[in-house]
Amino acid sequence: MFLCARISTSLAYQVLGVAVGWQMYELTGSAWYLGLVGLAQFLPLFLLTLVVGQVADRYDRRMIAWLCQVVQGLAACALAMASFGDWQSKESLLAIVLAAGVARAFEMPTMQALLPWLVPAPFIPRAVTGSASAFQTASIVGPALGGLLYAVGSGTVYLTSGVLFCAASVFIYRIRIQRAASQREPVTLRSVFADIDYIRSRPEILGAISLDLFAVLLGGATALLPSWCMSIPWIAEAVRIKAGA
Repeated sequence: MFLCARISTSLAYQVLGVAVGWQMYELTGSAWYLGLVGLAQFLPLFLLTLVVGQVADRYDRRMIAWLCQVVQGLAACALAMASFGDWQSKESLLAIVLAAGVARAFEMPTMQALLPWLVPAPFIPRAVTGSASAFQTASIVGPALGGLLYAVGSGTVYLTSGVLFCAASVFIYRIRIQRAASQREPVTLRSVFADIDYIRSRPEILGAISLDLFAVLLGGATALLPSWCMSIPWIAEAVRIKAGA
């Protein structure tokens, strides 16, 4: 169930990301607004880092992950209705993407922390490898699927994403926890910043996280792909033909 949920939610997010970028560029023709879309997706991850860790440690991770799927599914359905109803605007698009980004910020660490509850300790490395493989596969297939569906229409992409998030929520709800949750501790400033202190005391972990951080920041340039693609004549012509149809 966990692996199915992991694949479904990753596919849904990747498909959604493709449609949001292209639709924003069609609405505005501005690389600046494409950057704002990327910011709306990244900013909740950055600002809520300490909060989501505390929430994942103190509450039912399965229900948190399930709620995140529901919120993202509702956001995708809202985008679908706006597209089918032809009342989508850049403001509404950014607001919905930001709401989905907040849910995504809680989902990612919670799903990672949920895995050790589901398998015996000796099998955790193998389970982590399988989960990472599923995520990477979805990260490759998702954008391709989103691009193909966007040729039909942006509403179709959002509806597909909503269905996938709904499927992920069902899979997560059906998960049975094999390991009891740890006892909650009082929330203090020391507990909130304990993760940062631990990372600072481990240079090898700090180096790996810093490297990944720069990769994520620089990799965010992919949000500008619609702007770059429209500078290629045959792609721009194909988009104009689609818009005219």
